[in-house]
Amino acid sequence: MQSIATAITESANLSIGYAQRLMTDVKADQFGRFATGSNGPIDSNHPAFVFGHLCLYPARMLEDLGLDASKIEAPANYHELFKPGVACSDDVNGDIYPPMDEIMSRFYDSYAAALKEIANIDNAAYEVANPLERMRERFSTMGSMHTFYMGGHMMMHLGQISAWRRAIGMPAA
Repeated sequence: MQSIATAITESANLSIGYAQRLMTDVKADQFGRFATGSNGPIDSNHPAFVFGHLCLYPARMLEDLGLDASKIEAPANYHELFKPGVACSDDVNGDIYPPMDEIMSRFYDSYAAALKEIANIDNAAYEVANPLERMRERFSTMGSMHTFYMGGHMMMHLGQISAWRRAIGMPAA
């Protein structure tokens, strides 16, 4: 029988592989910029915002499981810039968001560290009721919420980068 942790890590690895392909040929000066259409900038999430936002979730998942997340916790400015509900901005001068290398390193490193821990979690930890009341109606257990974080949530945001790539004239990943 496959464990819930295995399902979560396999989904995450697929998503992270897609993230790597999406970042092929993305330049630092494009990373925080809106795509431009015939009527000017297109108000949509660019890679800096998407990856910064996704950086918030590995530590959250470890904390949900009662594990130490201090080594992968995103800095306070990431929470201010990328928490749910914050609007993405066109970083024209490159002074709003952290640099591409920093965000991407944090993304890859924090997910690798979290997945290493998650791989060893027993099904019992994932079968408990979701402790987040505001999310419990959608995701009744910790396992269903973490499966969403590593699968649907990540892929939804990566789809934004796929559309952004096309809008700036890059090929499909």
